[in-house]
Amino acid sequence: MINCNPHVKCADFYFGKLNMLCAIYKSKKKLGSYLYVANREDFSSVPSVLLEHFGKPELVMMFNLLGRKALHNIDCNEVLETIKRQGFYLQIAKQDDGLFNSLSEIK
Repeated sequence: MINCNPHVKCADFYFGKLNMLCAIYKSKKKLGSYLYVANREDFSSVPSVLLEHFGKPELVMMFNLLGRKALHNIDCNEVLETIKRQGFYLQIAKQDDGLFNSLSEIK
């Protein structure tokens, strides 16, 4: 896990390179579910009903969406665009597809 300032913004410059950092949290309640937000500890754009189902988010890492490393099973551009549009991205395990089916209803 990377230790960094809790007030890191989504877009920052480090060493002359553009970084789009996001915080990745895992769910203790729903195995294989991850929540991506633009700023560490900022869940203000995540619907409260979703957070109730997700449980207390546990920080996994800070991740540079514009970096060279890829995310497992998801496209960094999709994550970035979704965070820009709705403020968060939810990744759920394939076997739990029905778990958050009502996500569009709880926005």
